[in-house]
Amino acid sequence: MLIPIHEEMTRAALSSHVSPRALEVIIAANCKQDSWHKQIGHDEYHYDNNAIDQGHRYISEQRGFVISSLLSAGVISAWIAFGRLTHTVQDFYAHTNYVSMWLGQHDGTPPAPPEIDPVQNGLVESPSLHSGKVYLPLDMLYFIPLLRKISLALLPRDSHGWTNLDSPKQGPHFEYARAAAIKRTKYELGILEKLLSPEMFAEFVDL
Repeated sequence: MLIPIHEEMTRAALSSHVSPRALEVIIAANCKQDSWHKQIGHDEYHYDNNAIDQGHRYISEQRGFVISSLLSAGVISAWIAFGRLTHTVQDFYAHTNYVSMWLGQHDGTPPAPPEIDPVQNGLVESPSLHSGKVYLPLDMLYFIPLLRKISLALLPRDSHGWTNLDSPKQGPHFEYARAAAIKRTKYELGILEKLLSPEMFAEFVDL
């Protein structure tokens, strides 16, 4: 998703649950994952190029870094790791076909976006889950507004440019991806609350 959308979703999910200073560090780390040098060669950060298993492992690794940081390096390192984690879980819904698979289960009128289940059993680990392939340099040109139409005209239909749900311009499925990403971000904070001692979790949320 686009950087302003990552920021907006993270604020929506966490502003009532962590301190302002924690939130700003988390958001900064989240948005930094979309730096140019983290876009190339790091499919696991964004679930690109069908890096589904790698993305799942990266989330688990960052969760582990949160815990180890609270035990040693300190709370700021924990916030940074959680920021990286939130970026990846948010991109999961924008870069894979999870939303389409979830909607495909509903006949007739689909449920409203806020009703989406972001961790439905059987979908997150489904062998049918896939993401768009990044075709360089054309997929980079996609992010330049003046060149987007040219890029899409040249890109295959399985490309990131054609399949992403990175902004509202991608159609009505974007709102489902956004709703799922916000709910998943809250869910990940809930996982930490279960894994950490009450004292460690209180240090992490910093309220």
